[in-house]
Amino acid sequence: MSKSSKPDHLPEEAEQLISTLKSRFEKNMNRHIGLDWVKIESKLKSNDEKLGALYEMEHSGGEPDVVGVESKTGEYLFYDCSTESPKERRSICYDKKGWESRKENRPKGNAVDMAAEMGIEILTEEEYRNLQKLGDFDTKTSSWLKTPEAIRKFGGSIFGDRRYHHVFIYHNGAQSYYAGRGFRGVVRV
Repeated sequence: MSKSSKPDHLPEEAEQLISTLKSRFEKNMNRHIGLDWVKIESKLKSNDEKLGALYEMEHSGGEPDVVGVESKTGEYLFYDCSTESPKERRSICYDKKGWESRKENRPKGNAVDMAAEMGIEILTEEEYRNLQKLGDFDTKTSSWLKTPEAIRKFGGSIFGDRRYHHVFIYHNGAQSYYAGRGFRGVVRV
């Protein structure tokens, strides 16, 4: 089920995803204190596009889970909550411009385009820091973060990880890529 697929065409797959999300929700109550799964599930079942994006997150190793509610819109926030950066989204440049600037050894793709194809948004620095308050993430890997234009216009991009019991935000050239660096995303439902 890609983001363009409708779960009603593949009810068994959609129901399996919802079951997986519910199980993860129940196992990690510290991530969403006070939230009611029944309300979340109702929103999921009425939004094929968002369910498709969550499927893409799950399928690529992100282990999406609810981490809160957007105060202005009332939308539930699903972040990639895999312990390490999602496995199927690693070894990629930050964006297409960075990818194109590599003269050789280009990776399979880039985080910005991959996120768009999946129907998700790359976590911002603030969202990443909020995720890190819920557990220890990226202790062996790192994750590209949505880079402010003021940094990107000079060829840079940012990423984060957790080392020494501390969350670090670093910079790198957008053309760089590493086996242990991917990206984390958010879906608002």
